[in-house]
Amino acid sequence: MLNKLRKNRRDGSSPADGETYLIVGLGNPGKRYERTRHNAGFMVADQLHARLPGGTSRSRFQAELYEARDGEKRVVLAKPQTFMNESGIAVSQIARWYKVPRDKLLLIYDELDVPFGSIRLRANGSAGGHNGVSSVIKHLNTPDFARLRVGISRPNNVATVPYVLSPFASDENKCLADVIDRSVEAALLWLRDGIIVAMNEHNRRIGTSGAEDNLSGTTVEAPKATIETVTDSSD
Repeated sequence: MLNKLRKNRRDGSSPADGETYLIVGLGNPGKRYERTRHNAGFMVADQLHARLPGGTSRSRFQAELYEARDGEKRVVLAKPQTFMNESGIAVSQIARWYKVPRDKLLLIYDELDVPFGSIRLRANGSAGGHNGVSSVIKHLNTPDFARLRVGISRPNNVATVPYVLSPFASDENKCLADVIDRSVEAALLWLRDGIIVAMNEHNRRIGTSGAEDNLSGTTVEAPKATIETVTDSSD
């Protein structure tokens, strides 16, 4: 039996040691998209990886996975490799395999309607026009999961798709590391203390742009603790 359990850990078989927290960063795979605005979720996931050392990396369920622990909590970081518009395929497979309840799922992604330099957390909600989030909602059959939105600002007189698939501007790059660091802190606070505490802390913060995220007065119920079970379409 012991040998079987060890084998399961090596080959990524379903865990048997309690509930798992799943943090998913959205983006597009490949060097072409590596530093683009649409890959803000990947950037945060990469920094979270660095903050949770001693884990195990593998490729499975059409995603790059990293399994680690934060104290007594088992954490799975995921970067879907399906291209943005099909992200839900990977997320739903991972969530089912690890039996992740919806209140232990955090989705991290770029947001046009949040100013660059600001981040915002939500306990649930619509996709807001984000194709990756729409795919996750579709494949999980629920919008009831937490989100961390990394602001990229909506462009003036520029088409949306080329904008999100372009690298951050030079002036934005000067502040980008701070934005990613604050996003990591927000994700870790969600992991350790829950969505309400994380919202109250980070939705009040002043972004690098100087704009205040002022959604902190909203009262939100925590999500229910259950979960329903390409081609380069990258926008």
